[in-house]
Amino acid sequence: MRVAAIDIGTNSIHMIVVEIRPDFSFGVIDREKEMVRLGAGGLDGRALTPEATHAALQVLSKFRRLAESHQVDEVIAVATSATREAENGGEFLRSITQQIGIRPRVISGTEEARLIHQAAVYGVSLPGDTVVVIDIGGGSVEVTRGSGTTVDVGRSFKLGVIRLTERFVKSDPLDGKDERKLTRRIDAEIGRYLDQIARAGFDRLIGTSGTILSLGAVVAAAGGRPPGTTLRNRRIPAKYLRRVRKELASLNLEQRLRVPGLEPRRADLAVAGAILLDEIVRRLGAADITLCDLSLREGLILDYIARHRKEIAQADRYPDVRRRSVYELAERCNYWPEHAQQVARLSVALFDQTRAIHGLTDREREWLEYASILHDVGVHISYDRHHKHSYYLIKNGQLRGFEPEEIEAIALVARYHRQATPKRTHEGFGELSRGARRTVRTLAAILRLAESLDRSHAQVVNGVELHDRGDDDLLQVRANGDAELELWSAARHAAPFERLTGKPVRIESTQVYGEQLHPPARASRQAGRSEAAGRSSSQPPHRGRMELVPGKKPEAEGTRGGEEGRPPRAQSSRDRRVPHQLSNESKLTDVVGLVHGEKSDQVPNRLDVRRR
Repeated sequence: MRVAAIDIGTNSIHMIVVEIRPDFSFGVIDREKEMVRLGAGGLDGRALTPEATHAALQVLSKFRRLAESHQVDEVIAVATSATREAENGGEFLRSITQQIGIRPRVISGTEEARLIHQAAVYGVSLPGDTVVVIDIGGGSVEVTRGSGTTVDVGRSFKLGVIRLTERFVKSDPLDGKDERKLTRRIDAEIGRYLDQIARAGFDRLIGTSGTILSLGAVVAAAGGRPPGTTLRNRRIPAKYLRRVRKELASLNLEQRLRVPGLEPRRADLAVAGAILLDEIVRRLGAADITLCDLSLREGLILDYIARHRKEIAQADRYPDVRRRSVYELAERCNYWPEHAQQVARLSVALFDQTRAIHGLTDREREWLEYASILHDVGVHISYDRHHKHSYYLIKNGQLRGFEPEEIEAIALVARYHRQATPKRTHEGFGELSRGARRTVRTLAAILRLAESLDRSHAQVVNGVELHDRGDDDLLQVRANGDAELELWSAARHAAPFERLTGKPVRIESTQVYGEQLHPPARASRQAGRSEAAGRSSSQPPHRGRMELVPGKKPEAEGTRGGEEGRPPRAQSSRDRRVPHQLSNESKLTDVVGLVHGEKSDQVPNRLDVRRR
């Protein structure tokens, strides 16, 4: 199902077209924005000007044609502050219905605040967080506080940037006296409400709207980030907002037009916007503000879905917005769920058993898990070079709840699950800090080995144990079927993992059927060595153990000719899968490379993968 959502705002008119999926999530397939200044000269009960309404009708006509080109099932349109206050607002709405064929409704400031809060929480917030959301529009500013989608308090104030600019910005650059008047007006209008929220407390402050994003872009540019840098989930320290406020207030319009990152069409409104945002953040006592590019239009979509289904099934399955967006991307790309989840389980098992070596935290463990789930999504485009396609899809997959640096790390880890290992010359990797490069190398080495341990896509490995034997490491692979292909693949791809541990790795397989699995037990490298003192030399110490849910035992099948020296293998679910047609979104056919090994007379149970 496809739906278009239109926000007829005081400053700009926005539209997004989304595809609502069977799981009740949605993806944006088109978006448009036009700055028409509908409220210019028409606020506080005055009439909307003929020029503004004519421009708005032209834009809406274009938007309707665009929506029809996407064959949408419904168009949702709302009007906010400018139309709500104008004496000819009703006449304007009738003109839209008669001339354009769209029937917009006027929403109250409180309803506007609620919808914006829903969108911001959907895009940024973590489960359990109490958040405050600020949206600065042309005619009003909305401030809400709540947990999840529940809004505890939410209000709309007549403090939009067009309104404040028309009333208080009388000089260019802004005179100090006018700035003080503007500040007093903000304090008188919203000060007590902000104090109430500050006393109640909150975990995160989120800012939406073009005004806030534009100011965030100025901060990003001042920090040396290139134009077009992703702003969603980027945290902006409050002290940087104060600097931007002082800088913009000291410049005239011509100088502001040359400020890096500032959208030229907002240059005349930027001074009032910067002062307003800085005053709100300061009054709340927030140390920083997280940027979010989801706002009223996305809130309309979420509300539409909620009204047609009481709950969004996908959100029920994955309450965490980060995990939910990872699985949404995986499902959009027709991923192989059994293989992806098996690789994720093996990856985190190896991560846990090497904690004493790499010293990474649960945050990086989560990145590894998500990279494991998404590592093969590039096959949606083509099997050839699919690791690079995975990097592109993850970076541009609209993952919600992640900071840009986290998305980059996850994409790079997935990119290095096969083929080349990380190099400074590679796109994205070379721009990372030294510490971030080390993290990506570590996680990629673990993922590469874990992926090789499900080379057949048959989930025959149900547990791994890593033992420290002093001069080398022993990786014991517990299998519920024929794991020869997994051992062969692991031998080929163990080198990065050996560099991580600083030792050669020997790999052994133990075949067990119908074993009762136990919860994982973690042990540090030092603990493993201490344990070894009480054991015989024939019983090596282990760093830890994680048992995995076993897959079905694969049925033996004949093998086909393939690469020389490759061991026989059982037919996997991947082999039996007919290459599928891609979704209409891509209009491509994916090519899945199915590699079969030759049957050999003898294959050893134990592979020595010491580096020669």
